[in-house]
Amino acid sequence: MWKIFGGKNKEQPPTTQEAIQKLRSTEEMLTKKSEFLEKKIDAETDTARKNASKNKRAALMALKRKKRLGKQLQQIDGTLSTIEFQREALENANTNTEVLKNMSYAAKALKSAHQQLDVEDVHEMMDDIQEQTELADEISRAISEPAGFAVDYDEDELLNELEELEQEGLDEDLLQIVATTSLPNIPATELPAAPAAPAQSKTKQEDDDLRELQAWAN
Repeated sequence: MWKIFGGKNKEQPPTTQEAIQKLRSTEEMLTKKSEFLEKKIDAETDTARKNASKNKRAALMALKRKKRLGKQLQQIDGTLSTIEFQREALENANTNTEVLKNMSYAAKALKSAHQQLDVEDVHEMMDDIQEQTELADEISRAISEPAGFAVDYDEDELLNELEELEQEGLDEDLLQIVATTSLPNIPATELPAAPAAPAQSKTKQEDDDLRELQAWAN
């Protein structure tokens, strides 16, 4: 009645899994029929071979049946190829459907996660972290400096004072060296008297003694 009045009888389309299962069943049926035809062809070939010399008519009939069976087998092979191609296409489509479904599920989850975040809030949070990090560094430096030593000194002035101290130390060392290496005192005891000698030799002896005394003093 609905067809007469132009109505449409909508049927729920099969799922890919159902279609794949039906195609596999058809493949199994055609494969069994193909195996049966191959056996029949082998049997007709044997019949034609046995009757080739005895009964030519029977041999020709067997060859004709073999030809018909061969055409049927060829058609079945073509149908199997088509069904196999269609089944593989459905399997790929089913795989793609599952992949897209999972990707869509993940995308929804990611979108839901991002709804709880705001880019401006993230930037503000990162600025706060940076500010607190700098503050922590400043506090650490302040704590590590000993109290009362945070005074600026003129480095050049300190270097000049250090040079003066070094020079004073050198002068003291030099004076100490000079004091330890001064000339010895002349002994207070008198030199022993020389025995009497002629007048000329006495004068010469005095001169020699004077030179020896000077050399010893120097």
